[in-house]
Amino acid sequence: MAAAPVTPVAVPSPTSQPAPLSEGARILNTFIAPSKTFTDLRRSAAWWAPFLLMVVISTVFVFTAGQKIGFRKIMENQMQAQPKQQARLEQLPADQRERQMEQGAKVTQIFSYAVPILILIFWLILAAVLYPSFKFAAGADVNYKISLAIVVYAALPLTLKTVLSLVSVLAGMSPDSFSFQNPLATNPGYFMNPAGSPFLYGILSAIDIFMIWTLVLTALGFTYVGKAKRGTAFAIVFGWWALITLFFSGLGAMFS
Repeated sequence: MAAAPVTPVAVPSPTSQPAPLSEGARILNTFIAPSKTFTDLRRSAAWWAPFLLMVVISTVFVFTAGQKIGFRKIMENQMQAQPKQQARLEQLPADQRERQMEQGAKVTQIFSYAVPILILIFWLILAAVLYPSFKFAAGADVNYKISLAIVVYAALPLTLKTVLSLVSVLAGMSPDSFSFQNPLATNPGYFMNPAGSPFLYGILSAIDIFMIWTLVLTALGFTYVGKAKRGTAFAIVFGWWALITLFFSGLGAMFS
C-alpha cells in the first residue's frame, strides 16, 4: 500500500527590514526623504551628527561675519532695533559711551559663538515639552530620547538657512542691514523696522520659510516615528510654536 505524499510545510520568510542609514544619509534624507530618516530613529536615536554640523556652520558664519562686517557694526545695528537702550547710551559722556560700545562688541562676539550651546539647551527643553504632549495628548509611541532626535534633525533647514546667510555675507551684503537674528529676506519681519513695533516684528520674523519647513518636519517626525495622527501632530507642533513666538515677541518688546 503506497504511502500518502507529505505536503511540505511552508516556512515563513523573515520580514525584511530597511537597511540602517549612515549619519550622512540621515542628514541628506531629512531634506529629500524625511520618512526614511525619522523611521531610522527607531533603530538609533543618535543626534550628534546634525548638531555637530550646525556647530561647524554656525562657527564659520560668525567668524566670517566678524571679518566682513565687524562685531562693532553688528552690535550697532542691534542697538538701532532697541531705541530705549540706544537713548540711554547716548546720554552717557563720550568716553563712557565708547567704553560701553567696545564692551558691547565683545559681548556680541562671545554670545554669537555661544549660540549653538544655547540652541542645544533650547532643543533639550523643547523635547521635554513635546514628548509628554505627544505621549499623552496624541498617544504617540515615543520616548524623550527619540523626541530629542526628531527635534534636532527637523532643525536642519535652519542650518541650511545659515549656509545661505554665509553665502550672502561672502557675496558682499550691505553691513547696514545685517543682523544675526534675521540675516535673510525669508520672512515678512525682514522688511520692517524692528524699532517701529518690536512685538509685531517678532511675530512676523517667526513666520519664516525655513522655520515653517522645520515645523512641518517636526510634525512629520512624530507621525512617522510615534504613529501619531498627522492632523494632531501638526496641531501640537504649530500650537507650541505660536505660544513660544508670542512669549518671545512679548519679551523682546519689553526690553526693546
